[in-house]
Amino acid sequence: MLLIHDSETRAKREFVPIEPGTVKMYVCGMTVYDYCHLGHARVMVVFDVVYRWLKALGYQVSYVRNITDIDDKIIRRAAENGESIGTLTQRFIDAMHEDADALGCLRPDFEPRATGAIPDMLTMIGTLIDKGYAYVAGNGDVYYDVSRFEGYGRLSGKNPDDLRAGARVEIGEAKDDPLDFVLWKAAKPGEPSWESPWGPGRPGWHIECSAMSTTCLGHGFDIHGGGMDLQFPHHENEIAQSEAATGCHYVNYWMHNGFVRINEEKMSKSLNNFFTVREVLNTYHPEEVRYFILGSQYRSPLNYGDAQLDAARAALTRLYTALRGIDASGVPLDAPLVRFAAYMNDDFNTPEALTVLFEEAGEINRLRESDPEGARRHAATLKALGERLGLLQREPESYLKWRPATAGGLDDEAIEALIEQRLQARRSRDWAESDRIRDELAAAGVQLEDGAAGTTWRRV
Repeated sequence: MLLIHDSETRAKREFVPIEPGTVKMYVCGMTVYDYCHLGHARVMVVFDVVYRWLKALGYQVSYVRNITDIDDKIIRRAAENGESIGTLTQRFIDAMHEDADALGCLRPDFEPRATGAIPDMLTMIGTLIDKGYAYVAGNGDVYYDVSRFEGYGRLSGKNPDDLRAGARVEIGEAKDDPLDFVLWKAAKPGEPSWESPWGPGRPGWHIECSAMSTTCLGHGFDIHGGGMDLQFPHHENEIAQSEAATGCHYVNYWMHNGFVRINEEKMSKSLNNFFTVREVLNTYHPEEVRYFILGSQYRSPLNYGDAQLDAARAALTRLYTALRGIDASGVPLDAPLVRFAAYMNDDFNTPEALTVLFEEAGEINRLRESDPEGARRHAATLKALGERLGLLQREPESYLKWRPATAGGLDDEAIEALIEQRLQARRSRDWAESDRIRDELAAAGVQLEDGAAGTTWRRV
């Protein structure tokens, strides 16, 4: 039985799909005006694991993650750069895909772009106007009338009256109520626009996800995910728009991952305290970043720092070292799979699930010499469990000998040459020279391991 913590009910609930054997999942994606930072990476990795686990349970999954390729930030950045919006957004879409691929994330089944869904947005806005949930303001904008939707605030737990008391109408806005939000923005000079029944303009942010999710997945689907910061107002507004337009319950399970924090502050571009994925990958292996993200329960805050990533590196090294030199192609053992599944079925508890991987690594090391066949079965199990999390996807030698692109020091050929020189010194019983070479390699961050099969090495 799979339990999912539903943000709307604030409790773990047994997962029961709308259609047996099928899961429809929508995740709010990136606004593509800059490179992805670690907060974006957490969204990608968390819901990649959800996607993988649902498939491992035998579900047929339709995974949709949208791309916002038109908004104020994009328009400003393109103008600052002196380039077209299409050129800017395509460059950062390509970069996003590169980052996601590096982190081992499977591609979503559908990846709609906002600019490709304008007709669907216009249809939904027209329906909301016809039903009395939206109105055309004096400035040409179209607004959603929050007072018309009973239950506004149920996802975030916010009281509309309390929100209204602290809200204000910005200069240039013509809405009837401070809580009303824009569905369609009237065109401004120099900005891109599309024709509509209410004049040329472009969509508001919230309507984009309502239109794309219902178009791709239908009126009512199983799981909607995204970062905690989207719960209000974005997801709250999605519920109001979608349910008013379709007359159907919008989403059965809401999932929100916690923030990535630096010095107890949320990592974000607005605070200018963010690290891009590619900056971090200059120093750390992509699987180390992925392990770092999965080492915390997805709803909890994730504290970023070199110490945490170094710990992820040490942990992943232990797992890959256990797999080194062992055929992991056999049939996995049942008991560890059952323990792993129990943790994953408890709201995707990856920190506890990882403990099963270390149990298997311990068994491999214990049986390596005394029971090679048993060691192979545990290696096959470890490899299979890693695949469920998108970990241990490299060859052990490739990972253990990996070094950052920006790192100096000895390359693989130089290391192998020094190891051969050390071997010759040992054959000649020149122990002083053998120790000197070992010390030279250690100083270069290379650890040697002498065994019956010869000398192996890894970077530390």
